[in-house]
Order: sequence, then C-alpha cells, then structure tokens
Amino acid sequence: MLQDFLAPVLQSIIDKNENNQLQSLAKNILIHDEIDGIPDLEGVQLAIIGVEEDRGSLRNKGCSTAPNAVREYLYQLTKAKWNLALADLGNIYAGERLEDTYAALHECCASLMQQNIIPIIIGGGQDLTYSTYRAFDKLEQTVNITSIDSRINLGDQTAPLTSENYLSHIILQKPYRLFNYSQIGHQTYFINQDELDLMDRMYFDSQRLGAFRNNIQEAEPYLRDADLVSFDIASVRQSDAPGNLDHSPNGFSGEEACAISRYAGISDKVSSFGIYEYNPKLDKEGRTAHLIAQMIWYFIEGFYSRQSDYPIASKIDYDKFTVLINEGEHELVFFKSPRSGRWWIEVPLPKLGGTQHDRHSLIPCSYEDYKNAMQNDLPIRWWKAIKKTV
Repeated sequence: MLQDFLAPVLQSIIDKNENNQLQSLAKNILIHDEIDGIPDLEGVQLAIIGVEEDRGSLRNKGCSTAPNAVREYLYQLTKAKWNLALADLGNIYAGERLEDTYAALHECCASLMQQNIIPIIIGGGQDLTYSTYRAFDKLEQTVNITSIDSRINLGDQTAPLTSENYLSHIILQKPYRLFNYSQIGHQTYFINQDELDLMDRMYFDSQRLGAFRNNIQEAEPYLRDADLVSFDIASVRQSDAPGNLDHSPNGFSGEEACAISRYAGISDKVSSFGIYEYNPKLDKEGRTAHLIAQMIWYFIEGFYSRQSDYPIASKIDYDKFTVLINEGEHELVFFKSPRSGRWWIEVPLPKLGGTQHDRHSLIPCSYEDYKNAMQNDLPIRWWKAIKKTV
C-alpha cells in the first residue's frame, strides 16, 4: 500500500552522498529509491516520511520543500552505536486536494504503526498533526499528544482544517480519541486568554517557555506520557532556526530542541514524531535544516536508549512511596523505576473494569513532584488526570 502514496528519495540526494564515510546515515539507512522501490520493512523500527504540502500552513508557504532540504544534512550525520534498522520511505507528494494529502499521510502512518514502526514526519505545516492523530483510530486507543509550540492552535473550529486550528479539529471531530494534550513552551504574548481558559477547563497542560528555561529536564515527563509528539520549529528562537515565517527572538535554543527530541525518543509510549513548519525559502545558510537533522538524530539516539520500564503491568520491582496530603484527605502513590530512576504517580480510576482510561492509570512525573507532595502540595498533573477520568 505504501507505494501508492510515497515517491522515492531524489536520486540527486542519494548520488550526492554516495562517497560519504561508511558510518554516515546515508550508508546506514534503507532508502526508497527509483530502482529498488520501497525497501523491505521487516525489522525496521523507525521510518522517515517527507510531506511536500503547505496548503494547510496559512502563513508559511514554502514549507512543502522541507523534506529534501533536511535530508541534505541528515544523510551526512554519523551513525552512533545503534543496533536498529532505519528507513527513509521518501515523500508524499501534494495531492490534487489538500484532503488527499491528509488521507495519504493518515494511511501511511497507520500502516507503519500497525507494524510497530514509528513514523518520523518532516515537512509541511502543523495541520498534518491531525492526520497522524487520526492514524491511531485503527489502533483503537485513546491518545496523548504533546506539542512543542509557541502558540495554541485552537483557531476557528468552524473553519476548514489548517495549521492554526488543527487542535480544535482534534478535540471536536469524531471519533473522540484524545485523552490529554500537553503544550510545551508557549509564549504568553502570542496567546489569547480565552485559549488558555479553555485549556484549563479541559484539564490540558500548557506550560510557558520560562518553565523550562533553567531546567529543560522538566519537559521529560510530558514527553514520556505522549503517544504523538508534534514539534513546530517556530518554537525555536530565530537565531537558531530562522527558517519559519512565525519565528521569534525568543524560544528554545537549538540545544534544548535536541534535548526535547531525545526525551521524545526515550519515551516508551511515543509512536509518532513530527517536525513541522520548516521553510527552506526563509532559511539562512541551511541553519534550520541542519538543526532539524540533528533533532532527528537525537530522537533516534533516544529511541535506542529506551529502557522499556513503563510500569503498565506489574509494579512489584519498583520502589513505592506513599504520601498523605491534607492529613490523609488524598493518598498519593509514587513509583520509581530502579532501572532508569524515572518517577510515576498512580491515578485511582473508577472501578469500571477494562475502560479506555486503564492505560492512563500511571502518569509520568518528576522527583520535584514527589518532593512537593512531601510538602503537602498536590501535584497538578495528578489532579488534572483525576478530573479527566470522572
């Protein structure tokens, strides 16, 4: 089926990297080319998909050319000691209608995820997040989304799907799959207060850029809880990523963007990772393309470092800590992985048995959450999760 939607990687890019060192990614990735077609995906764990589409990105025309610009730098990077199989499946061309592109991306992502292959999407606007979200329909599970973005893309819910209102379409379109939405790095001067109020009413998480400025590790629990990660490159400051029409002097640094990508890769739950809104027409000296290539490298590095310690089943081997809040009004149960040192907090679910919320009975948290609970401070993550399950 994939061959119906995906065009091969340009031969000129393959030829340009023909003489790369043996440890380069160009020499260690299965590539969809014109001669051999789509490679055998048996054993493949990560697959790159480019999307040559920008009609849904209202203020960033030109982001359709992103995939090949990123490959120019990605193929030159050196492979680490990864014992895993990677594939580059080429590009989805823009369909006759925008909806055709959405459908093609949806089908490709669904097919890959059903084979336990994580799609890494590059190119196009952030409206493509909706297509990757809909791919989870075939897995019949609720979905947690984490978005790295300087803005909240609620927009006009009655308007056609675009990069500025894709979140409203995710929330309101049936079937309803969204359990939690977390936004990392919003900048308040870009946000309508009504949008923040709606996020609060829905018990979603929206954290300001400043919350991570001195401790990027605080982003890790939000990424560990995600099934889908959507990264708007405009959330990176202009000096580090100028290739976007919505860039800003403020934002994450390139180093922080790479750290976030690695955290996404480490997450045992993340099944889809996309970097959107890169516009090569606005880039300077390939700066943004080079950064995105490194972000993908760090995502792969994170994936290879997965600990598989998400305690969804037996927690017998985990360190357990019980904290009483308000003289026993709330009993909080924390678990710490002896393998990775990461923390979770238990959410008491309704006694319904086999509900769609069962996979959310443990939510990631940080050691800071545990320390705050010891000071009688109820973790906001726990409280919001409780509200969503009642």
